[in-house]
Amino acid sequence: MTIANPLPLFRDALPAGRVIDDPDLIAPWTSDWRGKYHGAAAAILSPRNVEEVSAILRIAAAHGIALVPQGGNSSMVGGATPPADGKALILSLRAMNAIRSIDADANLAVCEAGVILQTLHEAVEAAGRRFPLTLGAKGVATVGGLISTNAGGTQVLRHGPMRAQVEGLEAVWPNGSILNGLAALKKDNRGYDLKQVLIGAEGTIGVITAASLRLVPTIASRTVFWAGVASTAQALALLRHLEEALGEAVEGFEILSDEIVDVVLSEVPGTRKPIASPAPWHVLVEAVTADPGDADALRARVEAALADALEKDRLTDATIASSEGQADAFWRIRESVSSSEKAKGPAMQYDISVPVGAMPAFMIDAARACEGHFPGSTAQSYGHLGDGNIHFHVRPPRDPADRGAHWIAEQGEAVSRFVNDLVAAAGGSISAEHGIGQMKVAELARLASPAHLVGLRAIKGAFDPGGIMNPGKLVPPAP
Repeated sequence: MTIANPLPLFRDALPAGRVIDDPDLIAPWTSDWRGKYHGAAAAILSPRNVEEVSAILRIAAAHGIALVPQGGNSSMVGGATPPADGKALILSLRAMNAIRSIDADANLAVCEAGVILQTLHEAVEAAGRRFPLTLGAKGVATVGGLISTNAGGTQVLRHGPMRAQVEGLEAVWPNGSILNGLAALKKDNRGYDLKQVLIGAEGTIGVITAASLRLVPTIASRTVFWAGVASTAQALALLRHLEEALGEAVEGFEILSDEIVDVVLSEVPGTRKPIASPAPWHVLVEAVTADPGDADALRARVEAALADALEKDRLTDATIASSEGQADAFWRIRESVSSSEKAKGPAMQYDISVPVGAMPAFMIDAARACEGHFPGSTAQSYGHLGDGNIHFHVRPPRDPADRGAHWIAEQGEAVSRFVNDLVAAAGGSISAEHGIGQMKVAELARLASPAHLVGLRAIKGAFDPGGIMNPGKLVPPAP
């Protein structure tokens, strides 16, 4: 049964202050981070505990009220933006921001969905542990959002994506029932792994309220270096060389085109290229050790590996950070790419993945293909070479009048289809770590296999038969 104004129902069921209907307070949360999608909502529901989330979902299910779960609203694909018709309410998890426990002996942290990633990093570091996932939006991204999108970041090479960090979940199904699954069991054969169904589901089948997260020993020392390489193929050869020489010490391996680095340098004051010699491609590598006594040995191993790599023609130049400050400066370049690209003006941006072995050729061939097919455009890329994740950007022809917005409006859909067709032909995925959201739903419907779409729709229909959870996201509607 639907009703014209559901807000009194929520006010009656929840403590005071949980229903926010002030338009000025709602407005900042109805547009996505990139400013591409703009929605509307009559209210933000702001629960403080799992029981209040359960109450909200029971009311929503009974009256067919659509809900959009939201954390830090840092989605890159419009995944947490309410629909423009204003029929959905925002379910904000930001007030559920308690770190319930940190158990250093068990290497486990239990925290609520609204905990900001950087806050989690700081808390577990104080306990002598580390949460091994980080990304540029760590100051706003929340644990619940990271889990819901199966976020990746720069440490996937060694530790895996968010899916690998979750040991247990507390969540609420669309009918209001609570899944109490925080116990971090190594063996549990009671059927389907429900936490894995929720991870990456983008809030379309339930609301994640808390998680048990895997911790690792804190870094005792790190060695960070920046290298120039002559080609993407040489970069992959360098990665394989370092894996053989350093083993699991290699935690991050990022590749950036020289054009992307120049964008950052032009937008971020105080940044400069770490190496003086020109190079068409750059790699940023971090090697770490948890042994306090191994710092000197790690640096010596890195120096030896780089010397050997130079001799074997696997890089053109390199410099090792001489201090933590310089290491942070290297990483600042990488972490500033997204914001710098945004400041530079509109561009078509793609978060894609291909098999690791195909990544070097794809980065070159796809850029050439786009520039050839769309005259005047330029294509650049950067990414996480060890896991096949490419952030691929197509920038419109120079147009001082509107910075390319008119070209994107006219050509954007064709560019997306062209790029995504290249990805599909390479056996890749149109979403590596940002999710599908609303941005990629149509392309997922076009490119995914019938069996894949059947599975997505079946899961959505089974858990959310009323279709109230995050409408328009992730799951393409049936034809």
